[in-house]
Amino acid sequence: MTSDDSTTDIVEPAAENDGAVASNDDQEARVASDDTADVLDEGDIAADYIEELLDICDFDGDIDIEVRGGRSYISVDSSGEQKLRVLSKPDTVNALQELTRIAVQTKTGEFSRLILDIGGSRATRETELGRLVDVAVAKLEDGATSAALPPMSSYERKLVHDIVAARGFTSESEGEGRDRHTVITRP
Repeated sequence: MTSDDSTTDIVEPAAENDGAVASNDDQEARVASDDTADVLDEGDIAADYIEELLDICDFDGDIDIEVRGGRSYISVDSSGEQKLRVLSKPDTVNALQELTRIAVQTKTGEFSRLILDIGGSRATRETELGRLVDVAVAKLEDGATSAALPPMSSYERKLVHDIVAARGFTSESEGEGRDRHTVITRP
């Protein structure tokens, strides 16, 4: 056999605990813990970036980091801070989220899937998406074979898919790039 025909897997030896070798469950827990730590590190980097941005803008805000589904969720809220409204518009939040992802990627060298929420903008947008789905479902109930929603981000399309499924219909994304949108149909 030539060296080109063989592959070598390099595996770190399992940590020993009083002479006992760690089980597969222990190793999987350690990997899951490492993944969570990586996501938390990503969240910390993102929070630092957002905090600097708020300081530059002279805005006050409380930053919370949460891990859900393997993603960092960064929430910025402020009690009584009207200035934060400027940043909570959907297009602004999406732009800031992309800038924050780039900042994280620059520090970590890894693509970031973090989600940024400013002043409850994500909950507001989810409510708006629910209304869009309701209009589309009404068209289907009136006899249409399908109903297409406007183009939106992958995160928003995922929310739409979840909302549609909860209402008992099916959906799929169609199109490419900025034209990618969700089409809802009967099951």
